[in-house]
Amino acid sequence: MRITLESLTKRFGTVVGVDDITLAVEDGEFVAFLGPSGCGKTTTLLMIAGIYKPTAGTIRFSERVVNQVPPKDRNIGMVFQSYALYPHMTVFGNMSYPLKLKKVSKEEQMLRVQEVADKMGIGDLLDRRPGQLSGGQQQRVALGRALVKQPDVLLFDEPLSNLDARLRLSMRGEIKHLQKELGITAIYVTHDQVEAMTMADRIAVMNRGRLEAFDTPDDLYDRPKTLFIAGFVGNPPMNFLEVEVRQEGDAFYAVNEALRVQVPPQRGEPAARHGRRVILGIRPEDITLSDAGEVKGEVFLVEPLGRDDLLDVHLDAANRLNVLADPAARIRAGDGIALALDMRRVQFFDPQTGQSLLWR
Repeated sequence: MRITLESLTKRFGTVVGVDDITLAVEDGEFVAFLGPSGCGKTTTLLMIAGIYKPTAGTIRFSERVVNQVPPKDRNIGMVFQSYALYPHMTVFGNMSYPLKLKKVSKEEQMLRVQEVADKMGIGDLLDRRPGQLSGGQQQRVALGRALVKQPDVLLFDEPLSNLDARLRLSMRGEIKHLQKELGITAIYVTHDQVEAMTMADRIAVMNRGRLEAFDTPDDLYDRPKTLFIAGFVGNPPMNFLEVEVRQEGDAFYAVNEALRVQVPPQRGEPAARHGRRVILGIRPEDITLSDAGEVKGEVFLVEPLGRDDLLDVHLDAANRLNVLADPAARIRAGDGIALALDMRRVQFFDPQTGQSLLWR
C-alpha cells in the first residue's frame, strides 16, 4: 500500500499542529516520523489512521482518497505507546477482538491468532491476562493484535517508550524483521533518533509542524540540509562554531578567534561564496586527539560512556567542542590537548536561514 500526503494541514483553533506536509511512503517501505515533542508527528499519524480529520490537504491510500473514510474501513493496524490492552480479556481475547468485530468465524479466529502468536513468540501465553505478562510480552500482544487483521498499513505511535533499554534493542530488531518479512507498509512515530536511524528505510524529520527533510538515515547523518537536522540527528550531537571561511590563493580556511583550519575546496568554496560568517558543524567522532593538531583547548569535563570518554573541550570563552576519546588515553579535566578536525566531514550552514550551504 502506497500512502501519499498532499499539502496535509491540521489546525486546532489558532494553533497549527501540522503545516502543509507533502510526502509519499512507498509500498512495503518502513518510514519513521522523527522529531521533538510537539512537532506534529503523532498528529500526522492520527490523520493517516482517520482518528483526526485534516483541516486541509489530501491523504491517499494507493489512488484512493481516504479523508472521509472512517478508521475501521482503512484496513490499518495500530500499535500504541500504552499497548491499550483490555485487562479483563485473555491474550487470545485481545488479539481476536478485531476479528470478532469483523464477524470472522471462531474457527478462522483460532487459526489466525495462533499463527500470529506463534510468529510473535507468545503462542503459549494465549490464556493469560495482560496483568500476568511482562512489558515485552504485552508489546508483542499489541503488535500481534494489529497483525492478526492482515492490515495493508501498520502504524506505530512510540511503541517502545515504556520498555527498558535492553528490551527496546531486541524489539527494534523484531519489529523491523517482521515488517520486512510480511512486506507491510509501516509508519513509525518516535522522538528517539536511534530508533529511527536503525529501523527506517527513510525518515521524515519534523519540526514545529513542518517537514524539515525526508531522506535516508545516511543522507540525514552525512548530508544534513538544515541546522536543525544536523543538531537533532546524531548522538552525541554535532558541534557548532561560528566562523568566517576565507579564500587565500587556492586554499580555503575556516577562521575565528579560537581556530584556523584548512577546508577542502569542495566544501570551502560554497561557504566562502556566502560572504558572511557561517556556522561550522562537525561531529564529535570526526575530531581526534593529536599532538600535531592545529586546534588547542582545555578539557573542562570528562563523561565516561564506557567504550569512549566524551570530552567537553573549551577552545576559549566562546568556543567549545565535544570530542570522543579512548578511555585508555586517561584524559582528565584541566588537561591541555591538541585536536585534529577531519575537514572532509565538516558542514556549513547559513546562520540566518539555518539552511545548509553544501546540500540543497
